[in-house]
Amino acid sequence: MAQVYYLPKKLRQFLIEIGELSFFAGRFFKEAVKRPFEFKELLRQCYQMGNRSLVLVLVTGFIIGLVLDLQSRPTMIQFGAVSMMPNMVGISIVRELGPVITALVCAGRIASGIGAELGSMRVTEQIDAMEVSGTNPFKYLVVTRILATTLMLPLLVILGDAVALYGSALVEYYKGNVSFQLYFNTVFDALTFGDLIPATAKSFFFGFAIGLVGCFKGYNSKKGTAGVGIAANTAVVFTSMFLFIIDFVAVFISDIFYDL
Repeated sequence: MAQVYYLPKKLRQFLIEIGELSFFAGRFFKEAVKRPFEFKELLRQCYQMGNRSLVLVLVTGFIIGLVLDLQSRPTMIQFGAVSMMPNMVGISIVRELGPVITALVCAGRIASGIGAELGSMRVTEQIDAMEVSGTNPFKYLVVTRILATTLMLPLLVILGDAVALYGSALVEYYKGNVSFQLYFNTVFDALTFGDLIPATAKSFFFGFAIGLVGCFKGYNSKKGTAGVGIAANTAVVFTSMFLFIIDFVAVFISDIFYDL
């Protein structure tokens, strides 16, 4: 008699949720190309997500630049390579630290906000009311938010990288007597399209993951008002996990092209 093996309950629930998320993403791509297009709501969401996250991203980027330079400088001095500080800091921020940390900050700020907002609309039956009135709530609420995060995150990453480099340049100016012009000329000479293109491309995927998971958790929120908190919390957890997976895949693929 054949034996039946059952997956652990939590693993089974996780796989089911991954499947549901895949169907949710498929529905997004289907609805995104259908008329009518909610341009006004899209612009409003871009402003909300970009403007409200800007200060947090800039402050975080500035501190990253300061800390990275201050922590790395003693080691570089020990090996007699202090002149390579702009190269090392610039490449580290643009390639990896800038996109990943900005995405994590936005995951905590944006994904939780989307999950809580849509979750509260679900439990108070506002989404059901939109469906009854003939409005397509998925297109109005979900598609616009996912597109907004996908478009805005690369801009936030660029601004965060710029402020992080300025923070590092500030340390070099006061500790190493390196002028701002010399610092940024050295950084830009060290950077190549192989550094910029993968970092910019994966930031679009980071934004898509943040919007997708946040909308998925909020749109499918259950268990009454308690589900709103659960949706906001799990949206951040799942988004952070997906960000690291996407980053690993992006680095792996870019490494293949570097080898070519």
